[in-house]
Amino acid sequence: MSTPIIALEDVTVAYHGDITILNRINVQARAGKVTGVIGPNGAGKSTVLKTLFGFLPPRTGRITLRGQDISAQPSHERASHGVAFVPQHRSLFGELSVHDNLLLGCWPFRGDKARVRQRIDSVYDRFPILAQKRNDPVSSMSGGQQRFVEFGRALLIEPSVILLDEPTAMLAPKISKEIYGLIRGFADEGMTVVLVDQNVRRCAEVSDYMYILELGRNKAEGGRESFEDGGGLREMVASWMDYKID
Repeated sequence: MSTPIIALEDVTVAYHGDITILNRINVQARAGKVTGVIGPNGAGKSTVLKTLFGFLPPRTGRITLRGQDISAQPSHERASHGVAFVPQHRSLFGELSVHDNLLLGCWPFRGDKARVRQRIDSVYDRFPILAQKRNDPVSSMSGGQQRFVEFGRALLIEPSVILLDEPTAMLAPKISKEIYGLIRGFADEGMTVVLVDQNVRRCAEVSDYMYILELGRNKAEGGRESFEDGGGLREMVASWMDYKID
């Protein structure tokens, strides 16, 4: 099996010094694959992403990027090495235009005007609706369109790793379907995707490998086939989470 691009190795994370959220967690994500992370509320899913991106330091264990220990590396340095993060809650400046929000995403290479122009044009090519609304304030856009702005902003740095936290939360089914297609496309383009999701069925469909968390610990893991009909993890997840997976 190939070396993971980004990984948590036996990581423990605590809030305020003594509230343990992750307890010796192991997660590995590989190039060109979607790695799903599921579990009930409070399982530590979002904390996994925040730890991978450097918002939270590990108390024990280590975080690696392409085999190198980045446990002490701040978030902006991880971004400069190709790690992008799209949080669950909106992270845009609503009073600013689409174009200005994208310009802010180019801050790491703001001095290279040609690159700024090329990267923003690439986002407009991928998301034509954003090109049409480039001068509109983000607050005037639908939730799905705002999510496309966030995806576009993340892609500006040409990430090799993209961390996605509940990317379809509160969105209409039609937009959700489009976003899952984008996620699969990111992996097909060679990106390493780590997806935290409450939609177990959709996550299983789009992920190549999944980790199941419970109370901040690894509960189970397996490939897509484990969640398909007859897969060993399918019914366990359904009963454990009180979900009907159909």
